Amino acid sequence: MLSLVPKIESQLASLPVPVSLQLPDGARIDLPGARVRLSFSSWTSLAKLAQQQVGGIGEDYVEGRVGIEGAMRDLMALAAALVPGKPIESNSGWWTRLLHNAKSRGTHTQRKDAEQIQFHYDVSDDFYALWLDPRRVYSCAYFRTPELDLAGAQEAKLDHICRKLMLQPGERYLDIGSGWGGLLLWAAEHYGVDATGITLSKNQHAHVTRLIEEKGLAGRVRVRLMDYRELKADQPFDKISSVGMFEHVGSANMGEYFRDVHALLRPGGLTLQHGITSGHLDHKQMGAGMGDFIEKYIFPGGEILHVTRILTETAAAGLEMVDTENLRPHYARTLWAWSDALEARLDEAR
Repeated sequence: MLSLVPKIESQLASLPVPVSLQLPDGARIDLPGARVRLSFSSWTSLAKLAQQQVGGIGEDYVEGRVGIEGAMRDLMALAAALVPGKPIESNSGWWTRLLHNAKSRGTHTQRKDAEQIQFHYDVSDDFYALWLDPRRVYSCAYFRTPELDLAGAQEAKLDHICRKLMLQPGERYLDIGSGWGGLLLWAAEHYGVDATGITLSKNQHAHVTRLIEEKGLAGRVRVRLMDYRELKADQPFDKISSVGMFEHVGSANMGEYFRDVHALLRPGGLTLQHGITSGHLDHKQMGAGMGDFIEKYIFPGGEILHVTRILTETAAAGLEMVDTENLRPHYARTLWAWSDALEARLDEAR
């Protein structure tokens, strides 16, 4: 395995951040001014570095086979430099599409969706409170003006959504995937709506239930621990939002999801659907092992689709698109705000 060393030395020399490397046999490769230190306990893990398998290195770090020291911004610069080409895997063949659809359908039953949501969101409320804003809004902020901090930008985002929906006092409003209640409570307190939120997270449900009682809003705000497929359409809503949720629906269920939204919405009503989309038309998962890492450790069952697929499914369900907005630059700034906040409190998080 020592044959890996020359290749890795060449790799390290081309990286944008100086790196110090400890090999499994104890030998070291030190670049002047190293800002990141990597230590490998096995040659198999080191081979993943040579193969530019960023996701595989991440898995070995989680499992204790790789040690990493350094600032997150430096680490992300390294990861971006190591990823070969575009970090997207795509295969549009009919057999691949068939297999992907079958896997998606099997992954997104009501039971499995609940398990997958709770795997991510029920880790610990205290953990999320370390790095989210005070309202615990877990989606991209909206930096309406450059000087806004994260908390201000998240409030601007909540109001941006409410204004897009043109919320009016007394309207029946539904938030699908209501998280820790930031949007639900903002809409109720600032726009006077009768608000219902649903979530599959037990922690979030308990947190929002407590906030509703504390704020004296129990008469016109409620949160339910339930799947969107359990909602009945006999009392339609005037306005419906979904923020950061349809990534969990699954490609195979996307048509059904938007048909359900349509059925739950009164004629002439408005829905705002906000989620992460892919930059590739036929996206399957992230390449360089990152897709497998995300599936195993972060967002099991998450599926990212191109915006044209989302618009196709909404139109097929009878929903008319009246406005589309790309918030990608805002999300990049939000992610760095989260990362910096977590890094500043890393000892507490551990």
